[in-house]
Amino acid sequence: MTTALFTRTAPKRRAGRPRDRLTLGAGCVVALFVLLAVLGPLLAPHDPNAVDPMNVNAGPSTTHLLGTDDTGRDLLSRLITGTRASLAAPAVVIAVSTTLGTLLALTAAWFGGRLDRLVSGALDIVFGFPGLILAVLVAAVFGAGLTAPVVALSIAYLPLITRVVRSAAAKERHLPYVSALQLLGAPTARIWLRHLLPNLLPLVLVQATIGFGYALLDVAAISFLGLGSQPPDPEWGLMVSNGAPSILAGQPQQSLYAGIAILIVVVAFNLLGTGLSRRLLGENA
Repeated sequence: MTTALFTRTAPKRRAGRPRDRLTLGAGCVVALFVLLAVLGPLLAPHDPNAVDPMNVNAGPSTTHLLGTDDTGRDLLSRLITGTRASLAAPAVVIAVSTTLGTLLALTAAWFGGRLDRLVSGALDIVFGFPGLILAVLVAAVFGAGLTAPVVALSIAYLPLITRVVRSAAAKERHLPYVSALQLLGAPTARIWLRHLLPNLLPLVLVQATIGFGYALLDVAAISFLGLGSQPPDPEWGLMVSNGAPSILAGQPQQSLYAGIAILIVVVAFNLLGTGLSRRLLGENA
């Protein structure tokens, strides 16, 4: 019997290793880009905004490893320096929406009744507006820049985190240990902070990790439309937009490199979120 059990469990472990390595690799990629966001200005080999009219759309060389853009600016320096702006805005979106969404979810699940219905109805209304369109409309009204789109996207992302956390919080709310703590006279704030939130934290972390990739795409799209970061900021979505005219001239490097950077980060965060879901929540995704 022992041998039979061993032969059944061993293939599962071997099958899980490639996925674990994939999650680890995605985590390393995310860590690398976070490091670039922090140290980018120190690591860039050139001034990202320095114009060189004599080296417009130049190919890779020992001086410019990835070449230059349509004004002679070093593409590698702009990609490295632009990591901070490209990651900071979606990080704010996810931080705000996750914090507010978790609080709303806990409040609705804890008190239930009319308050729960009110929160659910408000979230349904917000969910009816696509986040990107809402951000574009807000940017069009309040002017170009990242502040207005970030606020709009933070609101648009609220239902995504609130619905998932509220469902889990409602189940947690009715577990016997919560009733026992209430009978013992434990304050509501203590139950939330010491019991409910720690138990919901893995779910919140997974949702925030996966949501980051989508927020990055939305922020990049807004900058691509000219409503987010403004020239000469080295932001990836703006770089894709600025390099678009040069594609027809056979010089796609600016848009190509920035687009690849966006793709790598989005895929890395999605793989990391999927791996965390499998490890922390026991899902077989």
